Amino acid sequence: MALVFRVAMQFAGLLLSLLGWVLAIITTYLPHWKNLNLDLNEMENWTVGLWQACVTQEEVGTQCKDFDSFLALPAELRVSRVLMFLSNGLGLLGLLAAGLGLDCLRLGESRRGLKKGLLILGGTVLWAAGVAALVPVSWVAHRTVQEFWDETVPEIVPRWEFGEALFLGWFAGFFLLLGGGLLNCAACSTQAACASGHYTGAETLTRCPYLENGTADPRV
Repeated sequence: MALVFRVAMQFAGLLLSLLGWVLAIITTYLPHWKNLNLDLNEMENWTVGLWQACVTQEEVGTQCKDFDSFLALPAELRVSRVLMFLSNGLGLLGLLAAGLGLDCLRLGESRRGLKKGLLILGGTVLWAAGVAALVPVSWVAHRTVQEFWDETVPEIVPRWEFGEALFLGWFAGFFLLLGGGLLNCAACSTQAACASGHYTGAETLTRCPYLENGTADPRV
Protein backbone atom coordinates (compact mmCIF):
# COMPACT_ATOMS: atom_id res chain seq x y z
CA MET A 1 0.00 0.00 0.00
CA ALA A 2 2.85 2.37 0.83
CA LEU A 3 4.49 1.60 -2.52
CA VAL A 4 1.29 2.37 -4.42
CA PHE A 5 0.88 5.67 -2.58
CA ARG A 6 4.51 6.61 -3.27
CA VAL A 7 4.20 5.81 -6.99
CA ALA A 8 0.95 7.81 -7.20
CA MET A 9 2.67 10.77 -5.53
CA GLN A 10 5.53 10.52 -8.01
CA PHE A 11 3.16 10.50 -10.98
CA ALA A 12 1.18 13.44 -9.58
CA GLY A 13 4.36 15.43 -9.01
CA LEU A 14 5.65 14.66 -12.50
CA LEU A 15 2.36 15.59 -14.20
CA LEU A 16 2.05 18.85 -12.27
CA SER A 17 5.65 19.72 -13.09
CA LEU A 18 5.08 18.95 -16.77
CA LEU A 19 2.01 21.20 -16.80
CA GLY A 20 3.94 23.98 -15.09
CA TRP A 21 6.82 23.65 -17.55
CA VAL A 22 4.48 23.89 -20.57
CA LEU A 23 2.77 26.96 -19.07
CA ALA A 24 6.16 28.55 -18.42
CA ILE A 25 7.14 28.10 -22.08
CA ILE A 26 3.85 29.64 -23.21
CA THR A 27 4.39 32.53 -20.80
CA THR A 28 7.87 33.18 -22.20
CA TYR A 29 6.66 33.72 -25.76
CA LEU A 30 3.20 35.15 -25.13
CA PRO A 31 3.12 38.90 -26.03
CA HIS A 32 0.65 39.80 -23.28
CA TRP A 33 2.75 40.69 -20.27
CA LYS A 34 1.35 44.24 -20.12
CA ASN A 35 -1.81 45.65 -21.70
CA LEU A 36 -2.61 49.26 -22.60
CA ASN A 37 -6.08 50.39 -23.75
CA LEU A 38 -6.35 53.58 -25.80
CA ASP A 39 -9.60 55.39 -26.63
CA LEU A 40 -8.77 57.16 -29.88
CA ASN A 41 -10.76 57.47 -33.08
CA GLU A 42 -11.04 53.69 -32.96
CA MET A 43 -10.37 51.25 -30.19
CA GLU A 44 -6.75 50.16 -29.87
CA ASN A 45 -5.18 47.65 -27.53
CA TRP A 46 -1.41 47.62 -27.05
CA THR A 47 0.33 44.60 -25.56
CA VAL A 48 3.99 44.15 -24.63
CA GLY A 49 5.83 40.88 -24.07
CA LEU A 50 9.42 39.77 -23.70
CA TRP A 51 10.00 39.59 -27.45
CA GLN A 52 7.61 41.94 -29.21
CA ALA A 53 4.96 44.62 -28.92
CA CYS A 54 1.58 44.24 -30.60
CA VAL A 55 -1.29 46.59 -31.40
CA THR A 56 -4.82 45.39 -32.09
CA GLN A 57 -7.34 47.55 -33.96
CA GLU A 58 -10.91 46.74 -34.84
CA GLU A 59 -10.49 47.43 -38.58
CA VAL A 60 -6.84 46.54 -39.18
CA GLY A 61 -6.46 43.57 -36.84
CA THR A 62 -3.33 42.65 -34.88
CA GLN A 63 0.13 43.81 -35.90
CA CYS A 64 3.29 42.84 -33.99
CA LYS A 65 6.85 44.15 -34.12
CA ASP A 66 9.90 42.50 -32.58
CA PHE A 67 12.10 44.56 -30.31
CA ASP A 68 15.15 45.85 -32.17
CA SER A 69 17.58 45.34 -29.30
CA PHE A 70 17.71 43.44 -26.04
CA LEU A 71 19.20 46.49 -24.33
CA ALA A 72 16.28 48.64 -25.45
CA LEU A 73 13.93 46.72 -23.14
CA PRO A 74 13.11 47.99 -19.65
CA ALA A 75 15.17 46.43 -16.87
CA GLU A 76 12.35 44.23 -15.59
CA LEU A 77 11.71 42.77 -19.05
CA ARG A 78 15.42 42.10 -19.67
CA VAL A 79 15.78 40.23 -16.40
CA SER A 80 12.45 38.47 -16.97
CA ARG A 81 13.61 37.12 -20.32
CA VAL A 82 16.76 35.66 -18.76
CA LEU A 83 14.91 34.16 -15.80
CA MET A 84 12.19 32.62 -17.97
CA PHE A 85 14.85 31.00 -20.15
CA LEU A 86 16.46 29.69 -16.97
CA SER A 87 13.11 28.35 -15.75
CA ASN A 88 12.49 26.56 -19.05
CA GLY A 89 15.93 24.93 -19.02
CA LEU A 90 15.73 23.89 -15.38
CA GLY A 91 12.24 22.52 -15.93
CA LEU A 92 13.42 20.27 -18.77
CA LEU A 93 16.42 19.08 -16.75
CA GLY A 94 14.25 18.39 -13.70
CA LEU A 95 11.68 16.43 -15.70
CA LEU A 96 14.38 14.22 -17.23
CA ALA A 97 16.03 13.53 -13.87
CA ALA A 98 12.73 12.86 -12.10
CA GLY A 99 11.51 10.62 -14.92
CA LEU A 100 14.59 8.40 -14.63
CA GLY A 101 14.07 8.16 -10.86
CA LEU A 102 10.49 6.88 -10.92
CA ASP A 103 9.92 3.63 -9.04
CA CYS A 104 7.77 2.21 -11.83
CA LEU A 105 10.65 2.55 -14.32
CA ARG A 106 12.52 -0.75 -14.47
CA LEU A 107 15.68 0.90 -15.78
CA GLY A 108 18.28 0.74 -12.98
CA GLU A 109 15.87 -1.06 -10.65
CA SER A 110 18.72 -2.71 -8.75
CA ARG A 111 20.30 0.67 -7.91
CA ARG A 112 17.68 2.04 -5.55
CA GLY A 113 20.00 4.67 -4.10
CA LEU A 114 20.74 6.14 -7.52
CA LYS A 115 17.04 6.30 -8.45
CA LYS A 116 16.22 8.00 -5.17
CA GLY A 117 19.01 10.53 -5.75
CA LEU A 118 17.72 11.27 -9.26
CA LEU A 119 14.21 11.79 -7.92
CA ILE A 120 15.45 14.20 -5.25
CA LEU A 121 17.59 16.03 -7.83
CA GLY A 122 14.65 16.31 -10.22
CA GLY A 123 12.32 17.61 -7.52
CA THR A 124 14.86 20.18 -6.34
CA VAL A 125 15.60 21.42 -9.86
CA LEU A 126 11.88 21.69 -10.63
CA TRP A 127 11.38 23.65 -7.43
CA ALA A 128 14.15 26.04 -8.55
CA ALA A 129 12.45 26.32 -11.97
CA GLY A 130 9.24 27.35 -10.22
CA VAL A 131 11.04 30.10 -8.30
CA ALA A 132 12.70 31.29 -11.52
CA ALA A 133 9.24 31.57 -13.13
CA LEU A 134 7.58 33.35 -10.21
CA VAL A 135 10.23 36.02 -9.75
CA PRO A 136 9.93 37.75 -13.18
CA VAL A 137 6.13 37.77 -13.39
CA SER A 138 5.87 39.05 -9.81
CA TRP A 139 8.47 41.76 -10.51
CA VAL A 140 6.68 42.93 -13.67
CA ALA A 141 3.36 42.92 -11.79
CA HIS A 142 4.89 44.98 -8.97
CA ARG A 143 6.31 47.52 -11.42
CA THR A 144 2.96 47.72 -13.23
CA VAL A 145 1.14 48.47 -9.98
CA GLN A 146 3.69 51.15 -9.07
CA GLU A 147 3.33 52.85 -12.46
CA PHE A 148 -0.46 52.59 -12.38
CA TRP A 149 -0.72 54.41 -9.04
CA ASP A 150 2.07 56.90 -9.73
CA GLU A 151 0.68 60.27 -8.65
CA THR A 152 3.19 62.21 -10.76
CA VAL A 153 1.59 60.92 -13.98
CA PRO A 154 -1.43 62.96 -15.17
CA GLU A 155 -4.81 61.25 -15.08
CA ILE A 156 -5.30 61.58 -18.84
CA VAL A 157 -2.22 59.43 -19.55
CA PRO A 158 -3.13 55.77 -20.26
CA ARG A 159 -1.90 53.24 -17.70
CA TRP A 160 -0.43 49.80 -18.26
CA GLU A 161 -2.34 46.89 -16.73
CA PHE A 162 -1.72 43.19 -16.08
CA GLY A 163 -1.56 40.94 -19.13
CA GLU A 164 -2.69 37.33 -19.41
CA ALA A 165 0.90 36.10 -19.41
CA LEU A 166 1.41 37.18 -15.80
CA PHE A 167 -1.42 34.94 -14.60
CA LEU A 168 -0.11 32.03 -16.66
CA GLY A 169 3.33 32.60 -15.16
CA TRP A 170 1.95 32.49 -11.63
CA PHE A 171 0.17 29.22 -12.38
CA ALA A 172 3.33 27.82 -13.99
CA GLY A 173 5.48 28.67 -10.99
CA PHE A 174 2.90 27.26 -8.57
CA PHE A 175 2.63 23.96 -10.45
CA LEU A 176 6.41 23.62 -10.68
CA LEU A 177 6.81 24.26 -6.95
CA LEU A 178 4.02 21.84 -6.06
CA GLY A 179 5.27 19.15 -8.43
CA GLY A 180 8.85 19.43 -7.20
CA GLY A 181 7.69 19.28 -3.59
CA LEU A 182 5.64 16.12 -4.23
CA LEU A 183 8.60 14.45 -5.92
CA ASN A 184 10.89 15.27 -3.00
CA CYS A 185 8.31 13.99 -0.50
CA ALA A 186 7.92 10.76 -2.47
CA ALA A 187 11.69 10.28 -2.63
CA CYS A 188 12.18 10.90 1.08
CA SER A 189 9.37 8.55 2.11
CA THR A 190 10.51 5.46 3.98
CA GLN A 191 11.50 2.33 2.07
CA ALA A 192 12.31 0.21 5.09
CA ALA A 193 9.84 -2.52 4.14
CA CYS A 194 11.38 -3.04 0.71
CA ALA A 195 14.91 -3.11 2.10
CA SER A 196 13.93 -5.54 4.86
CA GLY A 197 12.24 -7.89 2.42
CA HIS A 198 15.24 -7.88 0.11
CA TYR A 199 17.59 -8.63 3.01
CA THR A 200 15.45 -11.53 4.24
CA GLY A 201 15.26 -13.05 0.76
CA ALA A 202 19.01 -12.84 0.35
CA GLU A 203 19.58 -14.52 3.72
CA THR A 204 17.21 -17.38 2.81
CA LEU A 205 18.95 -18.03 -0.50
CA THR A 206 22.34 -18.07 1.23
CA ARG A 207 21.29 -20.66 3.83
CA CYS A 208 19.61 -23.05 1.37
CA PRO A 209 22.83 -24.94 0.40
CA TYR A 210 23.59 -25.65 4.08
CA LEU A 211 20.09 -27.02 4.68
CA GLU A 212 20.26 -29.27 1.64
CA ASN A 213 23.66 -30.75 2.71
CA GLY A 214 22.52 -31.25 6.29
CA THR A 215 25.26 -28.98 7.67
CA ALA A 216 25.03 -25.99 9.93
CA ASP A 217 25.60 -22.45 8.71
CA PRO A 218 29.01 -21.37 10.07
CA ARG A 219 27.77 -17.78 10.49
CA VAL A 220 25.21 -18.86 13.12
